[in-house]
Amino acid sequence: MPIYEYRCAECGHELEKLQKISDAPLTECPACGKPALQKLVSAAGFRLKGGGWYETDFKSGEKKNIAKADSKSKTDTGSKPASKPSSTSGKKTG
Repeated sequence: MPIYEYRCAECGHELEKLQKISDAPLTECPACGKPALQKLVSAAGFRLKGGGWYETDFKSGEKKNIAKADSKSKTDTGSKPASKPSSTSGKKTG
């Protein structure tokens, strides 16, 4: 169920209410009792990230928002692996 935000046009009181989508909007302010509540428009509190059916099935080319951090961190570590000395150098034989 979504959380809706309301503000009273008379007294300015703000509140949040957990309601079903099918529920009628609130009209009466709990602070002043006047029928002046207005539903506010607000952004969603989450964002879907990464791959998924929407990213892979409905977007194409440059529009895809699939995370690329893993491939960059594996290829660009900033250091080279230490080279091992050859097995024949430094050993005396005989």
